[in-house]
Amino acid sequence: MDNSDIERKKYLKGTTTVGIVCTDGVVVGADSRATGGYFIASQDVRKVYKIDANLAMTIAGAVGDAQELIRVLKAQNEIYKMNEDRSLSPKSATSLLSIILQGNKMMPYEVQLMIAGMDGEEPQLYNIDAIGGYVEEAKFSATGSGSLTAMGYLEDMYKKGVTTKDAIKGVARALEIAMRRDAATGGTPLIAVMTKNGYTEYTGKDLEKIAGPKKEN
Repeated sequence: MDNSDIERKKYLKGTTTVGIVCTDGVVVGADSRATGGYFIASQDVRKVYKIDANLAMTIAGAVGDAQELIRVLKAQNEIYKMNEDRSLSPKSATSLLSIILQGNKMMPYEVQLMIAGMDGEEPQLYNIDAIGGYVEEAKFSATGSGSLTAMGYLEDMYKKGVTTKDAIKGVARALEIAMRRDAATGGTPLIAVMTKNGYTEYTGKDLEKIAGPKKEN
């Protein structure tokens, strides 16, 4: 493995994304830092994408690969809406991405993804690996280099019957902890909430109003 490959693999390890399944919806969030080795390339990278009012996708890994999959998924969702007069469900979107990723496993998209959203009134969260394997998460999930730190907090905070209001605070806190312990996680958190009423994003001051200011060390 040459130096460029080593730097690329370091870059692919960066990011923290988090998702929580709630009684009234699903909440996902991510940091905004992009890194290449020890270099912080950007503090303002979007890692949570709205596909439709009921559907979102989080990305970790190679930005170009992830953005291509976002474009494909958005296009397929629009085609599905024209034919069926409704959006893709999270499970259908996950199945589509699984087929694409499995079909390219010899030259894989170097990504780890989460698909989250509502199928009617049912919240769903899926974790998808680079060659199309996926798991439906009944409680919560995290991806990226800060995921172990985030998961430790989520294990402690998650309670049966958690609401989206509580989960926003939980996702924000998990990302905050990951930012403190993982050099590749940083910038400004962005959190998306999906319920039967639609899709809402929170960041900056709007997020602080709900989750509260960052806690001191």
